[in-house]
Order: sequence, then structure tokens, then C-alpha cells
Amino acid sequence: MPDLATPLIEWYRDDARDLPWRRPGFGAWGVLVSEFMLQQTPVNRVIPHLEAWLERWPTPADLAAAPPAEAVRQWANLGYPRRALWLHRAAVEIRDRHEGVVPSDVEALLALSGIGDYTARAVSVFAYGMRHPVVDTNTRRVLARAVDGRSQPGSPSRRDLAAMESVLPQDDAEAAVVNAATMELGATVCTSRAPQCDACPLARMCAWRAAGYPDTGDARRRQAKYEGSARQARGAVLRVLRHADTHAVPLDDLLADWPDARQRDRAVDSLIADGLAEAADGMLRLPA
Repeated sequence: MPDLATPLIEWYRDDARDLPWRRPGFGAWGVLVSEFMLQQTPVNRVIPHLEAWLERWPTPADLAAAPPAEAVRQWANLGYPRRALWLHRAAVEIRDRHEGVVPSDVEALLALSGIGDYTARAVSVFAYGMRHPVVDTNTRRVLARAVDGRSQPGSPSRRDLAAMESVLPQDDAEAAVVNAATMELGATVCTSRAPQCDACPLARMCAWRAAGYPDTGDARRRQAKYEGSARQARGAVLRVLRHADTHAVPLDDLLADWPDARQRDRAVDSLIADGLAEAADGMLRLPA
């Protein structure tokens, strides 16, 4: 295994983007909120929402004291709004189980609502400096190319954690930097469609480059288009509810001009099932 850590650390310290959650003193709550928001959402869309969220709810207890509807409303157009409900539930659990302090232990983090293996490890590493491998899509792509000589990573598996673990230095602080640097490299240089290999700190040791950039296939799952989808219908219903002056909308009037009435009704039903909306007396509103 080539030494990837040293060039990654040097590159990251010179070239990493200045992002809010990387600044000293940002705090574990801010890191947790940022990780929720960054799931399937680009950085440039997240930053203004993150800043507004933390200004309104600077601690888990502040969010826990607010109704879930306000979390969904504040989430605005970030997409995948169940994340707002999960984040609200996690804030309640942090207040009630951990005296309002985001835990540092991976197992304790995994026990919170909406937190999976990636988010738990990311918070533990980036907020508290613990030594764990942290793996996202960008990390997997960098390792697939630099180590395995593949153009794209395979399907996610537990093997990804072992692969990242093998790259990490023993020092906790340096390991945290390597985790962040590998993600950053995949996001900005070793991108999926247009990698900038001449600017890559791993170019001289990259197995994919050495092999002549072979196309080894791409088994990644493709996201269905948004236009005309159930996701679009759900988003449209939520948008009406977020902006309703009375905080409740008559079901009969809800998106009356939507081109597919059955799709609209299925969207309403799915939002109710997910806890993102409540129906009563012919009215629909955000969760109380």
C-alpha cells in the first residue's frame, strides 16, 4: 500500500475549501447539523441553510423545544425533508439522554434518530478528533482509483471502512485530516466525470492513472429524474404547507391544478405516513 496520507495532508492544508464546519470552534452540534444537511445535497446549497438553522437553534435543546413543524418549515427547499424530522428527534434525544451535549461515541451517535454509520463516524472524527475511518462516495472513488485502479467504486460495503482504515495514520489528528482530505479530493479534484489528474497530489502513485485510465464499468445506482416524479409531488405539497398563512390547508384545495391528481393524493398519503404532515377535519398541516 503506497503512503497516501502524507501527500493528502500536505495538499489539504494548502488547498482545502474554507467551509464553516471546518473552522475552529464550530462545535459538535454544528457538525451534526451540517452532516444531516449534506446528505445528497451540494455544499453551496447547504451553507446558507446551515447558518440560518444554527442562528435560530444554536443548541440541540433549542431545537428540541420547537415544534417539529418549525424544523420542517426551516428546512425549506433542501430536499429529503424527513431529515428535518430526524434531526428534530435527534435533538430531543440529545437533550433527554445526553444532557444537551452531542455524544462523541460512535455507538451513542448511532442510537440517535436519523444517524447512520457515516454520520456517526463523521461527527466523532470531525467534531471530537476520534480516530475512525469515515467513508462517503467521494472517499470511495478516490480509493477505487488510487489503490484499486478502477474508474468507479463498486457497491458500498463494510470493506470500504477497512480500505480507509488502511490509509489512516496512527495519530488521531492526522487521521482526521486524512479522512477530510480524501473526501475533499474526491469532491474537487478526483471527480466522477472530469477528474483533474494533473492537479492531484496522488497522481504519481495512482493505480488507475498508471494503468492508462481504463473504463472498468460503473455499477452505481442512478437516481430517477426529479421532473414528474413522486418526489416532485411531495415537494410541491410541502411547499404549500410551509407557506400556508393559517398553517393548515383544505385537502380539497391542495394543488387543485396538479396535472396528476392520483400522484398528488399519493404524495399526501406518503407525507402523512412519514410523519411530515397531519390530516384532520379535511385539513392538512405540518406536524405539530
